[in-house]
Amino acid sequence: MFKKKETLTGLALPVVIACAMLTGCATKPVSLYQWDGYQPQVYEYLKGQKSVPEQIDALEKARDTVSTKDQALPPGFRAHLGMLYATVGKSAEARQQLTEEKERFPESSAYMDFLLSKLQ
Repeated sequence: MFKKKETLTGLALPVVIACAMLTGCATKPVSLYQWDGYQPQVYEYLKGQKSVPEQIDALEKARDTVSTKDQALPPGFRAHLGMLYATVGKSAEARQQLTEEKERFPESSAYMDFLLSKLQ
């Protein structure tokens, strides 16, 4: 009985070391979307500490940065920007952003259609 226990203990240490080494070599998964510029702006919008034009400007800069890095905008980015455009009376830009959100994320179609109907 002691031999089995010693064998298991003796085998466990190399397995633990191997797992630790493999975990240390693991690479960080690449994000599907670039969230950096979007989340802070939504937070600022909810706090109400920035004006709508300032938020639009920040989101447009974030969109340009994401496009230069060849990354994808996250779900909701275009919809949020479109709603901000609608707030300042830029209905053509709002319509474009909401339509793009609907095309990129078909699961949002019902809500985007609702928002688009409110623009008319």
